[in-house]
Parts: sequence; C-alpha cells; structure tokens
Amino acid sequence: MATFISPGDAVRLIEPGWTITTGGFGSCGHPEAITAALESRFLREQQPSGLTLIFSAGQGDRGYRGINRLGRPGLLSRVIGGYWALAPQLGELAKAGAIEAYNWPQGVISQMFRAVAGGSPGIVSRVGLGTFIDPRQAGGRLNNSSRGDMINLVRLGAEEYLHYPSMPIDCAIIRGTSADARGNISMEREANFQDSLSQAMAARNSGGIIIAQVERFSPESLPAHQVRVPGIFVDYVVLAPPELHWQTYGSPFDPAFVGDPGASGMRPPALAMGPKKIIARRALFELLGEHEAVVNLGIGTPEAIASVAAEEHAEGFTLTVESGAIGGYPAGGMSFGATVSPQAVIEQPSLFDFYDGGGIDIAFLGNAQTDTRGNVNVSRFGDRLCGVGGFVNISQAAKKLVFCGTFTTGGLQLEAEKGRLKILREGRIQKFVAEVEEVCFNAGRGDAAKREVIYVTERGVLRLVDGRLTLTEVAPGIDPERDVVGQAGASIHIAEDLAGMDPRIFTPETMNLYGSTRQDFHYFPSTCTIQ
Repeated sequence: MATFISPGDAVRLIEPGWTITTGGFGSCGHPEAITAALESRFLREQQPSGLTLIFSAGQGDRGYRGINRLGRPGLLSRVIGGYWALAPQLGELAKAGAIEAYNWPQGVISQMFRAVAGGSPGIVSRVGLGTFIDPRQAGGRLNNSSRGDMINLVRLGAEEYLHYPSMPIDCAIIRGTSADARGNISMEREANFQDSLSQAMAARNSGGIIIAQVERFSPESLPAHQVRVPGIFVDYVVLAPPELHWQTYGSPFDPAFVGDPGASGMRPPALAMGPKKIIARRALFELLGEHEAVVNLGIGTPEAIASVAAEEHAEGFTLTVESGAIGGYPAGGMSFGATVSPQAVIEQPSLFDFYDGGGIDIAFLGNAQTDTRGNVNVSRFGDRLCGVGGFVNISQAAKKLVFCGTFTTGGLQLEAEKGRLKILREGRIQKFVAEVEEVCFNAGRGDAAKREVIYVTERGVLRLVDGRLTLTEVAPGIDPERDVVGQAGASIHIAEDLAGMDPRIFTPETMNLYGSTRQDFHYFPSTCTIQ
C-alpha cells in the first residue's frame, strides 16, 4: 500500500548527497509539484544539498519550470543529462563550474535505468564512439569541475565499445495520471510514458524510494491493462494541485496528445514562407518514393517538415519521436515532447532499442555547425549549452541522414520571389566551419561513408562525397562561389554536375509533390528574418 503525502512531506524524505532522477520529456510529464516543493525546501533550509541528478530527456520550459527549479547553487553537486537546452538554469551552473556536469546520449541514459534495475554493471554500446562523449575526446565532460572519467573504452573481440557505468538511484520522482490505494499508477492523460517504469524499478532495486505525482485518486482498483507503473514499485503518492499538473507547459489537457479519435483530423499549423519552410520543403523531397519508411524528426528546423508534409498531403511514411510516440506529428512550442494524434505510444528505452538497431530509415536532424569533413555539432557552440539529446543515438544508426539548417545565422534576411532566392542580408555567424567545436556526428567513423549523408540549407544542398562536402544543388538566384563557398569557413567542393533546386520550393503555392504536377503557379514576394 502506497502512502499518500503532501509535496512538502515528500521532499523531506530526500537526504543530502542522494542520487535522484526525475521524469519528464521536453515540456510535458514533469512532476512539477514535487520539484517545486524541493526548491522551496532548499531555499528555506539549504537542504537537501549535494544531490546528483540524472535525466535523459530535457525537462523544462527554457525558463524556470521543470528541472530549472533545481538550478540553485548548493542543491546539486553533479548532473548527468541528455538534453540540456530546456534547463538553462542548470546550464549556467555547468558553465560556471559550480557542479560536475556531464552530457551523455539520451538513449544511453534511458536504457541505463533498465541496467540499474537489472543489476547490470552498465551499458556497453557503440553509441558515442568518435564523438566528444568518447573518453579519447572529452568523455562527455562539460566543464573543468568534471574531472572523473566516468565512461570507459572497452574491447569485445576486435570491436571497440563504450562502457557507461551503472549507479544506484536513491530516489525516483515520476509522474502519472491516476493512483489507486495500492499505488498503481496509470497514465491515461499523459502525453508519453518516458522512462517512468524503468526509473521506478531502478530505485526499487537500488534500495531507494519512489515518489509518484498524480492528478487524481481512484477509489477503485485501476484496471490491470491501464497500469503503467505497478504499486510494488511506488512508495509515496503526491496528489498535485491542477496548476502544477498540466499535461504540457502549454496546455492543461489536449485530447489530441493521447490519440483521441476525435482529434485525428488535426493537422500541423501552416508555416509562412521563410527559411524553415524552404529547408523543410527541400528536405521533403528525400521522402518521395519512400514507402513505409520510419522517420525521425529532430528538434528545431526539422520539425517544420511535419507542417510541409501535411500541406503537401504527403504519405507513405511514419513519423516517430524518441519519447516513444509512433505516428502523428510532433507538437512544438510549450508542448514540445507531445505528439498530436499518435498511432501508438511505447516507453522511451524501447524505442531507443529500435533506433540503435538501425530501425530508422531516414532521420532529419539539425546542424548548428558542420565542418570540412562533414562532422556535425549540435551540443555546444559559443556560450550556448544544448546537449546532444538523442542526436548521437539517431545519427549513428539511421540508414539515411538529412541535416537541416540555414547556411549562416545571426541576422540572415532572405527573399523568395518568382521561384528564386535572394539574400538581402547575410548572417553574421558561419555555420559551415573549418572544424566544429564538438563532434556529435563523426562523418568519418564506422559506416557513415556507406550511408547517404545530406546537408539541406536554404541556398543549396550538400552531400558527403568521398569524405568531403560537395555542393550538388544550388537555389535559383544564388551564386555558388559567392554565396556558398565564399560564406563558409569549411572547404566546399562544387560538383561538376551541379543542379538547381526545384523552383517550386521558393513559391508560396503548394508544390504538389504528391498530387498534380501543374506548373501554373502564381508568385508573390516573401521576406523573412532570422535573429
């Protein structure tokens, strides 16, 4: 029988120096009432202090909610996380050296909870080899305070692997929708299931405690098939006030996020003509003829592909999100992490099993920096700390990679008119550089050379050909020497058979990729700005 307690009483159970893990994915599913109480207690008492926090997916709103509440000096001493961008309060502690800070692949951390639960010494994986997570590079360390070599290089036969060590979990803080008297937890109103079951089992078999936040108590026993976390894995249940248990940070509850049949006709919002739409349109060409393809869309510009796909009535592929959602399309903004009208939702570590084994046919990912060798950085650039999230898992295993992003950034202004592109003001910051600041995708390692690797920008398409960046398509109106080669710090080769990008990409009309091929378009100018 679980004990029902208040958020304040729950956090008094957490002792200094403990290792804790919290639930949540993006802007949904975080146990806000409990972390808010933990923050309040620390501000009053300066306790508990010196905690280690482990999280896989980012949990926050880029402001003060989610694990941002734990970004108080002294509350945490060490953080191991997958995606840091949604928790800038923790990022500031990491950049200041106030905590030991590590960035591990999101999928590895997600699978790690199962390893802890099963008494395994850790995860042995190829994921991370040749990247900044490899101990021969930075070992995933984010600052000079992180001196420990936690990740080890090992050999099994003739093959290299990375060993990510298990560590006991003293307290798992998770979230569900309903709890019955036995502490069984259901998730009928949650956008995804995340790592909740694995986190609870890891804490249980570590001798730790499990605290679950829910929005309602069920006086009747929950139906067995609705239980996502059995009561034998739950010690304490917290009934949260409604304002601290929104389905996402942007919505108290949206039935479309739980696959309600009544919401199945919803479509992504249309995008105005601009760089994201231009890039997403060209990226969509890579899905033509891909029947039954399993697709992953990364955060940022790749998310726009869902909108363009809906606009073009695209078909023949299934979108997936590493939170565990299959089908539908990813939500954005303050509902990032949820999926609109999913066909199914499974647990995050199970979907990463599928990803790591090569289950993704095409992955569309962002690229903050790309260098001469085709390496990509998305984790850290300048003073920005984002973390890799699921990028390393996905980029190492997907059968085909399409990196999506503008060619430059920082004040870039474009105009798309009459099927042509004009650069009104060039971006101040080069994104194609001689050498990336951190390697998140190593283009020269393993079977990367055997896969199709494409870099789609608003002004051209580059491909990895014989280990070098090669411009294979250029937008109408763009001079390849002046606007591509001349605006890059990376060495870019221009293909002898350089082709033009389809003019339909640069018009406000739909492209009719999956319908009519008529060419009688009406052209209107459109101007856009990237800050």
